[in-house]
Amino acid sequence: MKNTPDTYKINKDKHIEIGGCDAVNLVKEFGSPLFVLDEATIRNRCKTYLNSFRKYYPNTDVIYASKALCTAGVLKLVTSEGLGLDVSSGGELYTALKSGCDPKKIYFHGNNKPKKELIEALDARVGRIVVDNIDELNRLDEATQETGKRAEILVRVNPGIEAHTHEYIKTGTIDSKFGVPFAQLESFIKEVKKKKLVSLVGLHAHIGSQILDPKPFADEVKFLLDLTLKYKTKELNIGGGLAIAYLPQDESPELESFAKEIASVLKDKTDVKLVLEPGRSIIGTAGVTLYTIGGIKDIKGIRKYIFIDGGMSDNPRPILYQAVYDAKIANKADQKAAEKVTVAGRFCESGDILIRDIELPEVEAGDILAVFCTGAYNYSMASNYNRVGRPAMVLVNGGDAILILERESYEDLIRNDTVI
Repeated sequence: MKNTPDTYKINKDKHIEIGGCDAVNLVKEFGSPLFVLDEATIRNRCKTYLNSFRKYYPNTDVIYASKALCTAGVLKLVTSEGLGLDVSSGGELYTALKSGCDPKKIYFHGNNKPKKELIEALDARVGRIVVDNIDELNRLDEATQETGKRAEILVRVNPGIEAHTHEYIKTGTIDSKFGVPFAQLESFIKEVKKKKLVSLVGLHAHIGSQILDPKPFADEVKFLLDLTLKYKTKELNIGGGLAIAYLPQDESPELESFAKEIASVLKDKTDVKLVLEPGRSIIGTAGVTLYTIGGIKDIKGIRKYIFIDGGMSDNPRPILYQAVYDAKIANKADQKAAEKVTVAGRFCESGDILIRDIELPEVEAGDILAVFCTGAYNYSMASNYNRVGRPAMVLVNGGDAILILERESYEDLIRNDTVI
């Protein structure tokens, strides 16, 4: 299946197995809900990105977009495969540094970075700071003057390119909060050149997320290449946004053909460094969330609900932008679909619906539900709504499961309360 981890299989007990680990046994050992990450899938995606792009355009760097999933264990893993990191906050930067990642391979993003965080980035000697607007440029200038440290920057430009994806995850259209409008770019770069300790080294754009068609990316490269040659910069950063298959019938772009198309635009401009920032397409398919089914509500002739022990707190994507998911009963992996059900979460919102009208085997309380493609933007966007702790996370490989994120306890929930 295209929407499952590379090591996914049905084992001799007719259970789902990931990374050589039985999903049912994982829940017995670590509890549920449980985020499961397949190490082999993550490593495979990192290698495929690097090999595909460097095959057609050797002067390429791949930078993992840590906003997709930022934990120390994950960052250690992707950087061990030769990827750099894209961070978009002081917290992500702190995690990256604590993980032992090379600061020179960190790109610091964000459309409203506070001066405090810009100083932290300068003190850490990050490789690049991506500047989004004039006020941020002025804050960065102040930060360089205070620290005496030089900043090498990319200017994020709004390319005005339509990417056919959900409205909330489009970032490159003219009406966007991100990037310097193209019409203002000339004057913006003049302002950059006035700053004593700020050096322009490249241009950046990002057109959106979960994009299926490579053509908008090719248009983006053409747009950025013209500007790169005009302003004589040395880096061209196209961001990320390549789609994954959330459902079995989904088609996702094939990485090698995508790389070939991008490289064909750059042709012989080998002195220009191409930088990509994939996140979801590195980590998304590697993730599976395991839930325990606690109850069933059958409204005859209307709908049958099955209730899980998680929901919008650990996966807000369906309620935010109607994201869709595929799932199976992990302990009945060999059984055929027998009924249509709706998977509902435990939280006090009517909109806390994880999956509507999915065909599953006959469901019973105590069954384990495995939801696929939950590696990206699930834990990252998780909350403590209803004062429920965020789930644990395990990394599985070769039959071993390593706890890389502990389950939040009640004590964790009140840690910052000042009146007890």
